[in-house]
Amino acid sequence: MSTATTTAMTTGTPAPAPHVADSHDMIRVHGARENNLKNVSIEIPKRRLTVFTGVSGSGKSSLVFATIAAESQRLINETYSAFVQGFMPTLARPDVDVLEGLTTAIIIDQERLGADPRSTVGTVTDANAMLRILFSRLGRPHIGPPGAFSFNIPSVRASGTITVERGAAKTVKQTFSRVGGMCPRCEGRGTVSDIDLHQLYDDSKPISEGAITVPGYKVDNVWTVRIFAESGFIDPDKPIREFTKRELHDFLYKEPVKVKVNGVNLTYEGLVPKVRKSFLSKDPDTLQPHIRAFVERAVTFATCPDCDGTRLSEAARSSRIKGVNIADACAMQISDLAEWVRSLDEPSAAPLLAALGQTLESFVEIGLGYLSLNRPSGTLSGGEAQRVKMIRHLGSSLTDVTYVFDEPTIGLHPHDIQRMNGLLLRLRDKGNTVLVVEHKPETIAIADHVVDLGPGAGTAGGTVCYEGDIAGLRAAGTITGRHLDDRAALKPSVRTPTGALEIRGANANNLRDVDVDIPLGVLVVVTGVAGSGKSSLVHGSLGRSAAAARAGVVTIDQGSIRGSRRSNPATYTGLLDPIRKAFAKANGVKPALFSANSEGACPSCNGAGVVYLDLGMMAGVSTTCEDCEGKRFQASVLEYRLGGRDISQVLAMPVAEAAEFFASGEARTPAAHAILTRLADVGLGYLTLGQPLTTLSGGERQRLKLAVHMAEKGGVYVLDEPTTGLHLADVEQLLGLLDRLVDSGRSVIVIEHHQAVMAHADWIIDLGPGAGHDGGRVVFEGTPADLVAARSTLTGQHLAQYVGA
Repeated sequence: MSTATTTAMTTGTPAPAPHVADSHDMIRVHGARENNLKNVSIEIPKRRLTVFTGVSGSGKSSLVFATIAAESQRLINETYSAFVQGFMPTLARPDVDVLEGLTTAIIIDQERLGADPRSTVGTVTDANAMLRILFSRLGRPHIGPPGAFSFNIPSVRASGTITVERGAAKTVKQTFSRVGGMCPRCEGRGTVSDIDLHQLYDDSKPISEGAITVPGYKVDNVWTVRIFAESGFIDPDKPIREFTKRELHDFLYKEPVKVKVNGVNLTYEGLVPKVRKSFLSKDPDTLQPHIRAFVERAVTFATCPDCDGTRLSEAARSSRIKGVNIADACAMQISDLAEWVRSLDEPSAAPLLAALGQTLESFVEIGLGYLSLNRPSGTLSGGEAQRVKMIRHLGSSLTDVTYVFDEPTIGLHPHDIQRMNGLLLRLRDKGNTVLVVEHKPETIAIADHVVDLGPGAGTAGGTVCYEGDIAGLRAAGTITGRHLDDRAALKPSVRTPTGALEIRGANANNLRDVDVDIPLGVLVVVTGVAGSGKSSLVHGSLGRSAAAARAGVVTIDQGSIRGSRRSNPATYTGLLDPIRKAFAKANGVKPALFSANSEGACPSCNGAGVVYLDLGMMAGVSTTCEDCEGKRFQASVLEYRLGGRDISQVLAMPVAEAAEFFASGEARTPAAHAILTRLADVGLGYLTLGQPLTTLSGGERQRLKLAVHMAEKGGVYVLDEPTTGLHLADVEQLLGLLDRLVDSGRSVIVIEHHQAVMAHADWIIDLGPGAGHDGGRVVFEGTPADLVAARSTLTGQHLAQYVGA
């Protein structure tokens, strides 16, 4: 009971009216129409934990991220001066009538951290910055300022004369030096690369006949091959094996030089430096699959012999604190590093040690104590990346902030979900509004308020089906409410393996000489707490084994899909090619007319469908193109029909409708129908063919990749958490798809935390018992029923609880 109420009861005086400032206790959304939202109007309580549920594609992210969080960020940006705004990303106002009661939004999403080779866990969390200061103060011998311990800063020395214009100008001799920590040989990357020249060209052919075998080097391409042929340095019609030493050097290694080709000034450069710049300067994981395959064939990466992979110069490694140098500290498991920092008793650096210790403890608290600071940030999973972003907010003194999370339980074992729930509640209890997009019932259960969107996906979604508490959701009869208490049962019988993939002596990352046989011809689930070694075993050891190569392993991981707003499911899956050819054949014209990126594009918007107006320092505005009305094609192209539809109408079809359209009749196109069937099989029947890839959720992107890979002839499929982003109701469909893959003669290996997938497995390999150096061992191999009966591992205990055994 409040003090004011107590006073009123004892004195008989009326209680003072609540202060007007306390009345703003809701975030009000009216008329939200972003993406597939249909005039959504809701009120979200502040300083509470609100969970947004609904099937994949129902509009959760459109409401939370593209409307509420986007408008909050846009309004904050507008508080800066026009000059500062010029350096910030321009954000358009979301399509919504009214947004009231917004607070500062901090978005913690699943986007992977930058895959730059120089980016590590330590650099993205500022832990490295504090370590560098620590070693510059306490390290012995003292070698210089914090930059002397940074693998991104090279040492520089210079001398010469400068003119000082002070009074009478005079020339002064100056020397300059800067001590950096970068290893000079590998330039702070930790690895050195060498190129196999035989993978770059076929020396039996001349250049004019396609001797260069590098991807993208077509004979008629003026920017790549013709510049070699017409440079004058080499004979394009002579086989490369007959080149003189001079010609071979100019072909492979010549320094950049200006040449004239067909009257155009171009820069000629040897093939090897060209390949290094085009392919080797990028992280292999960010490359397209065919280019990555070329890089893996042509380039050998080895640990730098000078720095032994630490990225640091000899001087940086020579300075130590209590026998530990900065390379040793960054290589430690973070939980061990936190202990080491606590053991340092240096009053002169007490504030720094306290701040560094708090950051490292946050890693442990959030379940990432098994990482090390030198772990490349591009190797983190989506869930790990999201939790790394959380670290800077855990100790924050800010209150009345809106924290927005996108499925924070991704990549978490059931054992770790309770810890994540505790962190979300802590943020709320500090007086913050916490908005969470989530599918896991364990997290939905802790919500103060639930907003369920649907009822379906895509055009069938975009409306609010339920608002209220958990008890009301269960009784509401929505898809989420009906499936909230779903529990998969253990299979009464399991399949018999047809063989096995042997892994012997696996020691990637934290694995401890693991020997394991992975059964073939069945559904195998590899599980264990986050950091126990699952990905190291499956991707690191299995993926590189000779047995896996012979078996034809196809890996579908959580890596993001690269694509601009012009990319869509039709272009990504290769579906557009057979569709364009079908239109061209039916109308007797060129296929290029039916590409919005080629001859058929509307000239006003260049095939984008919208016109972008740059307003300088103000937010840019995009408007639907008046000429093509957003259809992206010239009016003349839209006169051509296939099965009574023009190309823009086909691209506006959902996958399910398009599958029927191309199955029979005049529009029958078997190649297109096969791709569309695969898209429907992975649960993407609601996506429209022309929907930009940039608008897809993480789960949708992974299933799109799965649909593409299903066309490959591999005998073994490796899936990395395929339930990511899947609604409870869709998990059953995924299990059916996995069964169909196995029944068709393929082997399926799944890294997964979802108990429904574990219960459905034929064989489980459980790693642990803990994370980091507490894991790396196989703690169980056998059927799900045996795992539940034994209850000998954390996974076994949670699975038994899940199935009610």
